[in-house]
Amino acid sequence: MTTPNKTPPGADPKQLERTGTVREIGSQAVWSLSSCKPGFGVDQLRDDNLETYWQSDGSQPHLVNIQFRRKTTVKTLCIYADYKSDESYTPSKISVRVGNNFHNLQEIRQLELVEPSGWIHVPLTDTHKKPIRTFMIQIAVLANHQNGRDTHMRQIKVYTPVEESSIVLFKDWCFVDMNTFCMNHPQEWFR
Repeated sequence: MTTPNKTPPGADPKQLERTGTVREIGSQAVWSLSSCKPGFGVDQLRDDNLETYWQSDGSQPHLVNIQFRRKTTVKTLCIYADYKSDESYTPSKISVRVGNNFHNLQEIRQLELVEPSGWIHVPLTDTHKKPIRTFMIQIAVLANHQNGRDTHMRQIKVYTPVEESSIVLFKDWCFVDMNTFCMNHPQEWFR
């Protein structure tokens, strides 16, 4: 069992994006939930508003499914939880699973949350600390604080690393340098 890297209350994972090393890719996925109360579904989970939330409506585990159309590199999952606002609806035990589809999901993280207040950053890396590649992420709420039945999650963000571009690598070259390189390395030019 691992403990997530928790940021101070109110710290925004968009600060990660501002570094230029990651970008949020949740909009590229298809999101589904195991259950929800009317008006408290995926739209509220993804609306960038910390006052709204997804509320489950059924038995545990409560599931958030994030499916990509193609195999996608994912580095970090960020979940916003607020015990002071949600009390017994606040998750206390979460499982993060990845795989190609519903039938081969593997748990890669299990988190114990103690009265969380703010963004919880969950690294999605393999044993070598490299970002994972997956078609699907599933977040399973296994238990809530005070043995609560239904759960609230206020926001979920999914981040991929930004790869260096060849434009950045060549930014200090002048036209003559670029022309010489391309003439001497045609296999690199058309790669």
